[in-house]
Amino acid sequence: MPEPQQLEAYFALTEAVSLLQHHVEQQLRAEGGISTVQFQLLMALNGAGQLTMTQLADGVVYSRSGLTYQAALLEKAGLVTRGPSPDDERATLVAITGKGRETVGRVLPGHIQVTRRLLYEAVSAGDLNRLRDIMSRVRDHIREEPPRSAAPRRRRTF
Repeated sequence: MPEPQQLEAYFALTEAVSLLQHHVEQQLRAEGGISTVQFQLLMALNGAGQLTMTQLADGVVYSRSGLTYQAALLEKAGLVTRGPSPDDERATLVAITGKGRETVGRVLPGHIQVTRRLLYEAVSAGDLNRLRDIMSRVRDHIREEPPRSAAPRRRRTF
């Protein structure tokens, strides 16, 4: 059974993340017509240019089927392109388009403003550094588990 302070820390973390995600989602929808997951995908691609679907799934911690759906929506909107990898016939490459980069450029200032207002203004610079260090260790510890893309696909039983 977890200690009371462990539960308090867990619930404070999950509630804070949920509240932050809600505000970020509202800003991204209003300014760019995209979801938080789509923003994460575009940001990953904006830095890399192109990635495989597996790299994207592992990077944004999203299911393969969910990622395929989100990539299809982004492709339909003209924000990314998808195609076969020349190096691996089983892999699909996803690349950001000019319109995708424009969307990132349009929503990023508002995204920064929301996160500054809700997160960075709430804690001191020292607290922020400690929070970054703590959450980086937690993230790295969790990432030691096999990535979701390595898990076998579950078969549906009807």
